[in-house]
Amino acid sequence: MIVVLMAAFTAYRFVPESRVRTPGRINWTATFLLSGWLVALLLGVSQGSSWGWGSPAVLTLFGVAIVLLVAWIRLEVRSANPLIDMRMMRLPAVWTTNTVALLFGAAMFAAWAFIPQLAQTPPSQGYGFGASVSQAGLLMLPMLVVMFFVGILSGRMAPFFSFRAQLAVGSILTAAACTVLAVAHDQAWEVAVGGGLLGLGVGLAYATMTNLVVDAVPVTQTSVASGMNANIRTIGGSIGAGVMSSLVTAQLSITGLPLEAGYINGFATFAVIAILAAGCALLVPRARKVDLQPVAA
Repeated sequence: MIVVLMAAFTAYRFVPESRVRTPGRINWTATFLLSGWLVALLLGVSQGSSWGWGSPAVLTLFGVAIVLLVAWIRLEVRSANPLIDMRMMRLPAVWTTNTVALLFGAAMFAAWAFIPQLAQTPPSQGYGFGASVSQAGLLMLPMLVVMFFVGILSGRMAPFFSFRAQLAVGSILTAAACTVLAVAHDQAWEVAVGGGLLGLGVGLAYATMTNLVVDAVPVTQTSVASGMNANIRTIGGSIGAGVMSSLVTAQLSITGLPLEAGYINGFATFAVIAILAAGCALLVPRARKVDLQPVAA
């Protein structure tokens, strides 16, 4: 609680107020449709491994998500007061960066969420360390420390190490982290190294995605562009966690715990997905502001 209050005070005291004001009103129909398809999609993804990916409930949620998504896009394209300007979403720098966000978010959250579970598995399973919650948290410490410092340095490196390059390298480092976790997890230090590589990748890539979309859109669209990028990253993370859960639990031992092969297959799968994210990062064009004139009513 104290930390939250300190963060709020710091933001109020030291973050300057933006001088840019964009007139407009809330499009409540678009808000409802956007919220609806996001909730349906994320609920279906989060419950897919427990309810079954082919279960009527999950398939219904995915169907509802698709219908609401199509309706939302049609409404936004035709609206004189769109909640999300679809012309902005079609800008090359925006859609390529958002594609990276989807893939990178999937790989990042898949690794992030399952390192502690791997560490807490009893050694009697043939892998794992039987770690407590606190010990599993300590294994994540290298990742968090590296991510913190690299995140601070990311902006300062931009003049000689572009955001586009940082995004690609961050995705490659995330792929390396998943590869290490897939092939070398017999010792705690190996998992810590994998976590450290993941922290490097996340630290480089996380902030750069927002910078890339903000640099590509008009100043009046920066909050919307960065918000949608964060939403897409969250969607990727939910999909990644759901798929990883299915891969890990695909084969269970007689004790009911996952076999080691599930973790190997899962981390290896998301190493490939992180490589795909790196390839998409190379497609991101150089930043260039685009002037989007309002749609006539």
